[in-house]
Amino acid sequence: MRFFKIFLALVYLFFIYGCSPKKKTALIKDADVLHNNVDQLTQVIIYDVFTPPVAARIYGYTTLAAYEAARYTDTSYNSIAAQLKGFGKPPKPKKDLKYNFTLAATKAFFTVAHKITFSVDTLQKYEDKVYAMYKDNLDDSTYARSIAFGIQVGKYMLKRSLVDNYPQTRGKPRFLGNDGPGQWHPTAPDYLDGVEFCWGTMHTFAVDTSTQFKLPPPPAFSEDKNSEYFKQNLAVYQLSKNITKEQVTIARFWDDNPFVIQHNGHMMFANKKITPGGHWIGITAIACKKTNADVVKTAQAYALTSIALFDAFICGWQVKYETNYIRPVTVINDKIDHDWLPMLQTPPFPEYPSGHSDISAASAVVLTHLFGDNFAYQDTSDLRYIGMQRHFDSFLKASDETSISRFYGGIHYLNSVNQGAVQGRQVGEYIWSKLKLKK
Repeated sequence: MRFFKIFLALVYLFFIYGCSPKKKTALIKDADVLHNNVDQLTQVIIYDVFTPPVAARIYGYTTLAAYEAARYTDTSYNSIAAQLKGFGKPPKPKKDLKYNFTLAATKAFFTVAHKITFSVDTLQKYEDKVYAMYKDNLDDSTYARSIAFGIQVGKYMLKRSLVDNYPQTRGKPRFLGNDGPGQWHPTAPDYLDGVEFCWGTMHTFAVDTSTQFKLPPPPAFSEDKNSEYFKQNLAVYQLSKNITKEQVTIARFWDDNPFVIQHNGHMMFANKKITPGGHWIGITAIACKKTNADVVKTAQAYALTSIALFDAFICGWQVKYETNYIRPVTVINDKIDHDWLPMLQTPPFPEYPSGHSDISAASAVVLTHLFGDNFAYQDTSDLRYIGMQRHFDSFLKASDETSISRFYGGIHYLNSVNQGAVQGRQVGEYIWSKLKLKK
C-alpha cells in the first residue's frame, strides 16, 4: 500500500510538472535587440583586429541591412539604400502577412556579418539565443517568414558589397612609402607598412567620388627652420615637453587604436580596443538610449552614422595616399631629437589629413541633425576597454576634442587635424542633404 501511494504521488507530480505549459522566454525590447546586435559585432571587430577603414565598411553594410528590414515597422520611413549609389531597390515584405521586423532586421544584420567578418562561430552562438527567444514567442509561420525576409535583405546588401572595389583591393603589394623629402615611410617603433593604401578607390555610399571634397596641400617640405613645414614639427615636439594632465587624458581617451603594440624589453604584445568608427557607433548607441529611440529610429541612427564613417574614411584615405605626407615622429627624430617618440603610437599610414578628425566630424554632423545641437551626454563607449569616460555638451564639441587629441598625442600636425575636420563636416552635411528619410 505504501509503495502504491508513492507511485500515485509520482504520477501526480509528472502530470503537474510534465504537462504544464513551457514558460516563454521574455522578449527583449526591440531597440535593445539592435543595440545588442551591434555590440556583439563590435566585439568581433575588436577580436578579429579589423583596420579602421575596414571596420567602417562592416558597420556600413550590416547596419544598413538592419535598417532596410526594421523600417517596415513604421512605413513613414523611406529606404536609405535605394537613395545610395549602386544598391538598387531593396526587397519588400509580402503584403497583408504578419512579420516581426526586428527579427528580420537581426537576420539581415547577421546574414551580412557572416560574410564580411571572421569569427562567425562567436556570432552564431549569440544569434542562436536571439532566434530562440523569438521562436518561443512567435507562431511558426511568422517566425519563418521574418527569417526569410531578413535573409533576402542580407543578400541584397551582400550583392552591393561585391562591387564596391573591396575584393579587388585585397592581395595588393605592400606599401612602404618612399624616402623622398617630406614623404611618408614606415614609422617607429614597429615600422609597419601602410594600411589600406587603395582605400581611396573604394566606391562610396552617398558621396559622389572620393575626390569630391578637396583639401589644400599640406605645408611643402623645406629645410628652412623658419618654414611652416619645420615650425609644425617644432610645435608637436614642444607640446610634448609641456603637455598638461588634461591634454594627456584627452589624447588617451580618443586614441582608439585597435591594435597597439606594447614593448617590454625583447617582448612584444598587443592591446586590442575599439576603432575610431567603433567609438562613434558607441556614441550613437548612447544617444539612442538616452532619447528612448524606437527600433526604426535606432536602426536609422546606426545606418546614417555608418554611412558617414564609410564615406569619410574613403575621402580621407584618398588624400592621405595622394599626398603621402610624412609623420611628425620621422621629422623630429631626424632633425630635432633622435630618441623622441609621441605619446600615442603612430598609426601606419600617411599623416595628412587626420582620419580620426575626418570621420568624427562626419559622424558628429549626422548625429547633430538626428538628435539636435547641444545634446549633452556621458561618453562611456570606451569605459570597458580603457576605464575612461568623458562628458560632452554636444556631438560637435566631442568631434572637436577628437581632432585636437591627435595633436596632443604627437601623431598629427595641427593643420592636419583642422583640415580633416573640415572635410568630415562637408561629408556629413552632404550625406544629410542628399537623403530623404521620411515620406
